[in-house]
Order: sequence, then structure tokens, then C-alpha cells
Amino acid sequence: MLRIKKLDLFILRQFLMLFAGTFFISLFVLMMQFLWRYVDQLIGKGLSLMVMAEFFWHMALMMVPQALPLAILLSSLISYGNLGESSELTAIKASGVSLFRSFRSLIVFCVGVMIASFVFQNNIGPQAQKKLAQLLLSMKQKSPELEIPEGVFYDGIPQTNIYVQKKDLESGKLYGIMIYKMTDSYEDAAIILADSGMMQSTAEKKHLLLNLWSGEWFENMRSQEMGGSASVPYRRETFAHKRIVLDFDGDFSLTDAAGISSNARTKSLKRISRDIDSLNAFYDSIGHAYYADAKRMYYNSVPKARGDSLKAIKMAAATAMNPDTMYEHLTAEKKRRALNSALNQVQSEMSDLEFKSMITSDGDKEIRQHKIEAINKFTLALSCMIFFFIGAPLGAIIRKGGLGVPIIVSVLVFIVYYILDNTGYRMARNGLWTIGFGKGLSPAVLIPLAAFVTYKANNDSTVFNIDMYRNMLMRMLGLRMKRSIASKEVIINDPRYADDAQRLRLITEEIEAYSRDHHLKTPPDIVKVFFRYEPDNTIENISQKLEEVIEDLANTRDRVILTEINKYPMLAVKAHTRPFERRWMNIAAAVIVPAGAFFYFRMWRFRLRLYRDLKTIKQANGTIVKRIERKFTGGKTA
Repeated sequence: MLRIKKLDLFILRQFLMLFAGTFFISLFVLMMQFLWRYVDQLIGKGLSLMVMAEFFWHMALMMVPQALPLAILLSSLISYGNLGESSELTAIKASGVSLFRSFRSLIVFCVGVMIASFVFQNNIGPQAQKKLAQLLLSMKQKSPELEIPEGVFYDGIPQTNIYVQKKDLESGKLYGIMIYKMTDSYEDAAIILADSGMMQSTAEKKHLLLNLWSGEWFENMRSQEMGGSASVPYRRETFAHKRIVLDFDGDFSLTDAAGISSNARTKSLKRISRDIDSLNAFYDSIGHAYYADAKRMYYNSVPKARGDSLKAIKMAAATAMNPDTMYEHLTAEKKRRALNSALNQVQSEMSDLEFKSMITSDGDKEIRQHKIEAINKFTLALSCMIFFFIGAPLGAIIRKGGLGVPIIVSVLVFIVYYILDNTGYRMARNGLWTIGFGKGLSPAVLIPLAAFVTYKANNDSTVFNIDMYRNMLMRMLGLRMKRSIASKEVIINDPRYADDAQRLRLITEEIEAYSRDHHLKTPPDIVKVFFRYEPDNTIENISQKLEEVIEDLANTRDRVILTEINKYPMLAVKAHTRPFERRWMNIAAAVIVPAGAFFYFRMWRFRLRLYRDLKTIKQANGTIVKRIERKFTGGKTA
């Protein structure tokens, strides 16, 4: 039976206090990011306080499922970072409780949050999305005088199209105005041109008052046409100032939600499933209709002969004529007409196919959008658990509490998640990737990462040991540290100068013999490198003997000897013989041609470096031996 212990309550209490704060912080940040996209639609609209409150309320509801994973990530990072920084996590492990065992209460809580997130997205989120879309659309139509763009015809005002060449945002004045007013038909249209003008809403918000300066008015007089005259009279008016009143209901009201309700984001999982079936049936029927039309047009246009089908085929073949022969017998004028007719028919067919392709592609995109939103409800809820198993182990590894390092790590992880999720969503929506691959991209990357950091944290592995990664990078690039041996203030045993000088002479002789037998400047043998490896014991012995001499001479007070022993390089005793320690890895590197070429030239570089290192050792050995003979042994060494 699962028993709740004080440790579980202690960790859960610490986590919940942080979770409450980080949730509202995350929600606020996401709301501000969303609000920044629509700030132009809110400023200067004269919206009431109730409308603004309703807008922020529905926006907050829509952002709740996105704020939950980020809040769990940040709060779990801070919680276990605080426990590690205050050594409480060390005490928990010392008492025999593993790190994974300490996650128990938080795992139960995160499972509850994950379920609540899914229920919220399935029931409350779609309604909030629908209400928010209605509000945004209604706000956009609140004050059309602020929505008129530059260089584009604006049709937001009923029966009126307005073109503005330039707009002064400070004064609200419009320049280079062209207005098309339409009533029942295009034949009754009026065209108004003006150098400048201003548009304002009337006090009752029922009309728009348009003041125009220096312009002309062209208007057809179709309604005054007499009898069946073919000519249509019109009138032309030049004005210095003109005031026009346009009908427009500027009072705030929710627009018709018929178009908004078809959006997949405003639907629950049950309705998405039902609508996908309806969409498939609808667009399948369109496809069958297109296929039937094409079959009737291209395959059933030739009348069927009666009797035996084989006989009909023979008769059709006997009466068939070569089109080229028929074309050659035509006159030049008929050839031109035939070509024009064929070209027009082909263009008509292409336009028809493009139209049908547009309809079917729109249907495919709408079906994909519904499937993406259905999967998104599960992946967004699952991200709560994924972010916990990333945040809590990272907090235990980093052991830094507060809002410094945890916020940086949280932002980096969330950016990676956002890039992967947004990329997969866009590629799946456009049909470039399959829906499962696109929406499963971010979980497929983050779940192994969560498993890796959880395993490392549970086994106290040094994942963020900078020295370990630095040493690994230096080995890969062939870099090495320089010797730094300083003079010791207290020396217990003086160096054995005579013995050290003799050993250095022997090392020099071994180096000379090695250089004669091994031509380090020449390229290495590929077969010996990757397939017939032989260890180089000579260099290992030279390195070991040299280190023993250096350790003994490090006790000297002579500055010349200290300077010379600091010139000794740190030998890489195996890097010049083969790429890897294990034989199968060398064979694999040889089979993979690009990798094999890289490791081959890398090993050749180590051989050339070894050649230079041996020359440096010989020179340092000679200098140290002469110094010992002159100062310590009087030229007498065995």
C-alpha cells in the first residue's frame, strides 16, 4: 500500500509554492507575447472596460495549457536546485532515499496536471479560442478609419472601396484618395478622386463622416436612363471641399461566428473526430464528381457502336483518320482557327483543373489541420510530464536555486521545444511532413533527453563537469597542457643529479635509435593503422622514464634546470599508432571513408608532433646534462 511520508509532503509543499508563482509568471509572459501581436487592434478603438476584461480573460484561458509545462519545468528546476544548494538533497540520499524515489509525490501531481491539461484543452480551451477570435474580429471592425492601409483597396465599409496612397498617423489625414461607391450594380458606381481627406465616426457610431478636399466626382446616371437608349449618361463634378456620409454601424457587437466555428482550434476532440469524417465524405464526393465528369467528357464522348465490341473497335479503326493529314489539307486561315481553338480549349481545361486542384488542396489542408489539433491536445498535455523529468534532474545536477541559472536553463529548454514543435507543426500543416512525424518531433527529441538527465542525476553522474568536457575536447583536437613546475620553498630530498644525468643520456640514445627505426615524417601504413595494430612500447617506456626524471629534478633549486624541464612536452604515447583503443572501432572507422580519412590524417599529425617532441626532448636532455656536469658533479658522471 502506498503511504504518504513526511518527505513526500515536504518536497510537494516546496514544489507547490514555487509552482503557483511560476505558473502566473509564465502565463503573464505568454499573454504579453500574444498581446504584442494584436496591440494595434486595441489602441484607439474606444473599447469599454468590460470588453477589455473579457478579451484578457479569454486570452488567459487560451494560454493556460501552454503555461503549465513551462511552470512545471521552472518550478522543478528551482525546487531541486534549492534542495541541492542547501545540502538537503545530500541528506536525503544519505538516508537511503534515491533521487527517483524523491520524485514520487511530484510525479503524482504532474500526472494530475497532465490530465487536467487535456480536459481543459478539450472542453474550456476551444470555447475560449472561439470567443477570443470573435472579439479580435469585432475589434478589427470597430473603427475602420484606423484600419485603412496604404496602397491597397480597403473593402471593410459596406458598398465602398477606398484606396489611400499615403496616411499621416499623427494627424489622421489621408492623401491620394480614390473611392468606388456601388449600389445595386457596377453600372451605378460612383468614382471619387481627392488630393486629401479625413475620416471620422459620428457621435452615434452609425455613420462615417468623410471630408474631402480638391477632387472630382464621376457618377453614372443609369437610374435616369430614358427608354432603351444604349448610351449611359454620367455627371462630373469638381469640388474644393466635399463632405460625404457613409453608412456604417460602429457600435461594438460580436460578429457572426459561423466562419470562426469551423476552425479546428475551436473544437473538442469528439467534434474533431466527427468533423473529420464529414470532411472526408464531403471531399470524397467532390472527387468522385470530378472523376465522373472527366470520365464522361474524355471517355464517353465517342458514340458506342452497336453489336460486337470487337467489330465496333475495327470499324472505329477503319474510319479513323490521321490528325496530321487532316491538318495539312486545311487552308492557312482554317489552320489558324484550329490552332486558336485548340489553344483556348487547353487553357480552359488547365484553368478548370487548377480550380479543382485548389478546392481539393484546401480540403486536404483543412483535414490535416483537424488531425493536427487532435494530436496537439495529447502532446501538449504530455509535455507537462516530459518537462518535469527534464527540470527536476537538471536541478539536482546543477544544484543552483533562485531565479538565475534555473531561468536560463528553462528558457533554453523551452526555446528548443518551441522551435521543434513549431517547425513540425508548420511542415505537417503544409503537407511536407506526415502529421505523426511533425507533431511527434518535439517529444521524440525531448523524451530521450529527459531519460538521459534522469539516469545521470539518479546515478550522480558528472553531466555538467566542465573540466571533463574540456579535457575530452582537447583530446579530440590534439591540444595539451604545458608543464608548469615552480621552485619549491621546502625541499626534503635533493635530486640525484648524477643518476638523473645518466638516465637522460640513456633516454637520448633510445630516442636516436627509435628515430632511425621509425620514419615519423612519412605517412603511416593504412593496413597497420586500422587492421594490424601493434602497440608502441618504446615511446611508452621513454615517457615513463622521462616523467620519473622530471619528478626527481623538480626538487632542484637551479633555475636553469627548472626552465629546461618545463620545456619537456607531455607525450601522447598512443595517438600516433591508431585512432581508437578497440580494434572493431578502428575497422569501422576504416570502412566509413570520410571518418577513416579524418582519423588517418589526424594520426599523421600526431606522428609529426611526436617527431618534433622527440627533438625537443633531446635538446632539453643535452642542456640539463651539461648543467649538471658543470655545476653539481664537476664534469664527472657515470
